[in-house]
Amino acid sequence: VQLQASGGGSVQVGGSLRLSCAASGSIFSINVMAWYRQAPGKQRELVAYITRGDSTVLADSVKGRFTISRDNAKNTVYLQMNSLKPEDTAVYYCKWVAGRGVVNDYWGQGTQVTVSS
Repeated sequence: VQLQASGGGSVQVGGSLRLSCAASGSIFSINVMAWYRQAPGKQRELVAYITRGDSTVLADSVKGRFTISRDNAKNTVYLQMNSLKPEDTAVYYCKWVAGRGVVNDYWGQGTQVTVSS
């Protein structure tokens, strides 16, 4: 099973993008769905995650601008990104944590987001 991230692109400052991450097959007992990003020369950082119970956490740098949500029927997680800034430029990765007892991490391939002024 693989995760497919999509929705990246190039936008100007203040623009919006919505990223999607869907599984190629069935993944059961999903505990957490998360988005990370990695800018050139920087470490990968957590952007947002949503738990099984629909609790959400956002990094301080994106609070008020980004929203994470999921569609259980489609087994898809979204990252709505508004008011984009140049510092949001990065490759965005989705990660799912799933399993009971034995927990597995699933990573998507990454989608590029470029914000230009």
